[in-house]
Amino acid sequence: MSAISTIRNLGPAMEAAFHDAGIMTAEDLRNLGPDAAYARLLQNGHRPHFIGYYVLHMGLQGRPWNDCKGEEKKALRRRFDALKARHFNAGASELEAFMNDIGLIARDG
Repeated sequence: MSAISTIRNLGPAMEAAFHDAGIMTAEDLRNLGPDAAYARLLQNGHRPHFIGYYVLHMGLQGRPWNDCKGEEKKALRRRFDALKARHFNAGASELEAFMNDIGLIARDG
């Protein structure tokens, strides 16, 4: 099993964030994929940050973080905004977020 920080562009801070969200290895991260893994970060209370999201995508593809441009970057921005809308609620208390995660609070939509 490899450390998350062995993935291009991902350093100790991202590794710690993923560990906080229960994603412990590079293999776990690759198996989840970037969207599901980033959703876990948001559900765990990490603040959304578009650069971190696309850096993750580029790293999992073995590409430099600044390789994301043009239409690809625009498409990733739309995906990021959708993830943020579904999985991050800055106004929810920790208890509300937990209750929502286990299905005790009805989700919109």
